Amino acid sequence: MRRLLTVMCVAILLAGVPPAVAQAALNPWFSASVGRATQVLAVTGTGGSDATLDVWQRTAGGWQPVSGGVGIPAKIGAKGMSPNHFDGSMMTPQGIYTLDFSFGTQPDPGGGLRYIRVGPNHWWDGDMKSPTYNTMQVCDKQNCRFDTAPSSGTENLDIPQYAHAVVMGVNKERIPGKGGAFFVHSTDGGATAGCVAIDDATLVKIMRWLRPGAMIAVTSAEG
Repeated sequence: MRRLLTVMCVAILLAGVPPAVAQAALNPWFSASVGRATQVLAVTGTGGSDATLDVWQRTAGGWQPVSGGVGIPAKIGAKGMSPNHFDGSMMTPQGIYTLDFSFGTQPDPGGGLRYIRVGPNHWWDGDMKSPTYNTMQVCDKQNCRFDTAPSSGTENLDIPQYAHAVVMGVNKERIPGKGGAFFVHSTDGGATAGCVAIDDATLVKIMRWLRPGAMIAVTSAEG
């Protein structure tokens, strides 16, 4: 029931209700670290693979929580969070990251970020020896120029959890071993390998609201 109420609230928000709660401006923990960003998804780990996601917008009066976008249940890495992310850690990286573009197996729901509809030939290259490590690639499996075996860290993107997803700009320098394929994506109800997962209907509403320059801020309730 809590999840259904959250989805309804976000749906009302993004259907045209003013996007910020009418209250005094707040000073969220990420405010000094996001530059000129006006939209932030703030993820707070609450223990284990559980977290909450809060939607924030900078208005003329300062930072405000978005109406209906507070306390959205989320799942994170099976081993929680870490400020020192690396391949295979099963932890969600803490820090401030860009939200670069979106993709999914389902049709484009609309929104301000570029959207790529993916299928069986779409991959996220996790091969640390590949020059395209930590990027999306399109190729027939037998013709890909990187290792597509699951043991390599490469992911085929044609899976139910990627009905909709937003790419987190983690390890944009593509340093081998420092991790890749971190997304905000549709949840299957379980822990992730390091991504942030929320209810798909809620994610769609958020994707329609997001604009270029949006960021994600990830921290633990324990600091």
